[in-house]
This record gives sequence, structure tokens and C-alpha cells, in this order.
Amino acid sequence: MQLAVFTMGGTIDKVYFDDLSDYTVGEAQVRPILDGANVDMEYEVLEVARKDSLYVTDEERKTLHDRIVADPRRHVLVTHGTDTMTETAKVLADIPDKVIVLTGAMAPARFAATDAVFNVGCAVGAVQCLPPGVYIAMNGRVFPAGTVRKNREKGRFEPLS
Repeated sequence: MQLAVFTMGGTIDKVYFDDLSDYTVGEAQVRPILDGANVDMEYEVLEVARKDSLYVTDEERKTLHDRIVADPRRHVLVTHGTDTMTETAKVLADIPDKVIVLTGAMAPARFAATDAVFNVGCAVGAVQCLPPGVYIAMNGRVFPAGTVRKNREKGRFEPLS
């Protein structure tokens, strides 16, 4: 299997500098996560954006969409900030014949206590098993795009009800 991994930034890639939560979105952390897990598949990491998802523009979402469409691989993982992940999933919904799984983290991958490794692992498993479509893999669950929301109070994603 060949996996295309597109990165958009978000908390998963954040680097914090002080106690006042001053941060920057740094280099994508998905490669060290996959390498550290000794993943046995071909993958390529492709950066689209490097920013907090609150600042991802419609133009950047369209760029992501177009790059996924142009990529020959059928299996696609997107790392993305959690605040607007569902919005980006909607933009990708019309892409046929690909399995696209978005994931991210509530705490930076560089933190000792992070959900990043677990979420990326869940997403890699999901992208191999699901039929074509767009999904969000967070907090040990996989949701079809359009059926999930971020619950800020609980710090997790949950089904729409």
C-alpha cells in the first residue's frame, strides 16, 4: 500500500515557547510518529499549510483538495488542526475513489502526554480498511465526514445528535 500524507498544521505540530501559550506551528510531526512506530508501508509526507486551523483559508482548503485529486495514490491521510477539521472534510467530500482520513491532536505531538500518536495510528489503520470516502479519526473512533463535531468541553470528537 502507498499512502499520501498531507499536512495542514494544527496542534499536532505546535511548538510552545512559554507559559503564556506563545507558540508556532512547527515542522510536521507525522513522519517521526510513523517512523517511531516502524510503519511498514510506503508513504510520502506533503506539506500544504503550516498553521493553526482557525486560520486555514478556503484557498488552502481548495489547494489541499486539488492536490489530493492530482495525487495518484488511493489512500490519503491528512493531519489537521481540530478546530476546523470538519470544515476541511466537507471540502474534500466530492473526491471520488479515494479513502481520505483526517486526524490531529488535542495536545502537541512534542508533549509527553499527547493523543497524537494514538490518533495517527488509528487513522493509518482506518485508511487501510474503509471504503472510499472522507472520514475523521479522533479519540479512538472513526466517523464519516459530516457526522461528527468537536466537543471543546470534553476535549474530544463525538457524533452529531
